[in-house]
Amino acid sequence: QVQLVESGGGLVQAGGSLRLSCAASGRTFSSYVMGWFRQAPGKEREVVSAISWSGGSTYYSDSVRYRFSISGDYAKNTVYLQMNSLNPRDTAVYYCATREGPQVTVTPSAYDYWGQGTQVTVSS
Repeated sequence: QVQLVESGGGLVQAGGSLRLSCAASGRTFSSYVMGWFRQAPGKEREVVSAISWSGGSTYYSDSVRYRFSISGDYAKNTVYLQMNSLNPRDTAVYYCATREGPQVTVTPSAYDYWGQGTQVTVSS
């Protein structure tokens, strides 16, 4: 059973930065994608960023490109999301997810395992 545990959320002022971490355990497949999603109150869950662990390709949504950066520590089986220049529109619960296979996809339903989520609140 794959388990994902997020950490690093919190309250930050606009213009500030946070780094989210997602530690994975129990995974047995060799090719997979790690993704970060977020869900604000009353809105659908949306992709923020994703990385192919085997191919290294990455994806960023238009709303976070050039502000957020995704990276991975293979030895620790952990993926990070560095978030800079945060604004109130980034306020949401952020989820880490993973799916088997090398192809980066932005569809939440394509991901098989999810973390519990971590709250990010950006004050103006």
